[in-house]
Amino acid sequence: MAIIVGRDTRLLVQGITGYQGAFHTGLMLQAGTRVVAGVTPGKGGAKVHDVPVFETVDEAIRATGAGASVIFVPARLARDAALEAISSRLNPVVIITEGMPVHDAIEVVTYAAQQGVRVLGPNGPGVTTPGECRVGIMPTHLFSRGHVGIVSRSGTLTYEIVAGLTRAGLGQSTAVGLGGDPVVGLSFVDVLQLFNADPDTHAIVLIGEIGGAGEEEAARYIGESVKKPVAAYIAGRTAPEGKRMGHAGAVISGTEGTAEHKIQALEAAGAAVARLVSGIPALLTARLGAGERTRRSSR
Repeated sequence: MAIIVGRDTRLLVQGITGYQGAFHTGLMLQAGTRVVAGVTPGKGGAKVHDVPVFETVDEAIRATGAGASVIFVPARLARDAALEAISSRLNPVVIITEGMPVHDAIEVVTYAAQQGVRVLGPNGPGVTTPGECRVGIMPTHLFSRGHVGIVSRSGTLTYEIVAGLTRAGLGQSTAVGLGGDPVVGLSFVDVLQLFNADPDTHAIVLIGEIGGAGEEEAARYIGESVKKPVAAYIAGRTAPEGKRMGHAGAVISGTEGTAEHKIQALEAAGAAVARLVSGIPALLTARLGAGERTRRSSR
C-alpha cells in the first residue's frame, strides 16, 4: 500500500517535449511508472519515449485514461497548465516548476482545494513510492521498499536521508516533497494524516527547514494524533540572523520559524529530532525496535 501514487497511477506529463520533461519521463518509465500520455500544445501526434503526445489535457485523458499529472512547463505557463489539469480532475497534480509567481500559486492552490484535487509543489521534487511509481525528479536508485514514510520541504535533504535509511536497511513506503515556495499545495499536516492512516507506514520522517510555521503546525498534529514513531530533521540551525537563505518560503517571523523553535515544538510533541542528517536512521531504529524494523528489499 502507498499514499498519493502507486502502481495503478496512470500519469500524464505536461511539458513532455521539453528537455526536462523528456529526460524525467524516461527516468519515470524506468522506475516503473505508468506514463500514458504527454501534453504539449502544438506538438500533438508526436511521441516521447514511445509515449503519445496530445494537444490538450482533455484529449489525453479521453484517449489514455490518465488520472494524474506532473508539470514540467516554464514558470510563466505553469498556472495555465495546473488549472487545466485541476479542471479535468487529475489527482494528484505535481508541479515541479521553479519560479512560479506567488499570485499564480495562490490561484492554483485555491482552485485545487475547491475541486478536491491534491497539489504538490510548486518548486518540489514530486512523490515516489519505491518499486511502484515515481512522479517527479527524485533519484529512484536511492530508494528501497519498506515502511518509513517521508515528508519534506527539501529535495536534496530528502535524497540524502533516503540514502542513509536505505543503507541502514530502513526501506520507505512513500516519500513526498512539499516544495519550498511560500505557497504550496499539500502541507506537512495533510501528508502526516495520510501516513497516520496508512497501515503500510510504520514510522515517519519529517524534514523541515527554517521559515514559515508548517513544522510547528505539524508538531501540534503529531502530539495530538500520531501514534507512530516520528523522527525529524530541521535545516538552518546555523543560519545567520537577517540573511536570506534556502527556499523562497524560508521566512522567519519573530521566534516562530526559527530552527530552535521548530525543534522544541517537535520534541515537545514526542518526535525524535536529529541534530545531523546522518542521525535519522539510528533514531528510527531505536524508536521502532528490532522487531519492528523495516526490511531492506532488493533493488
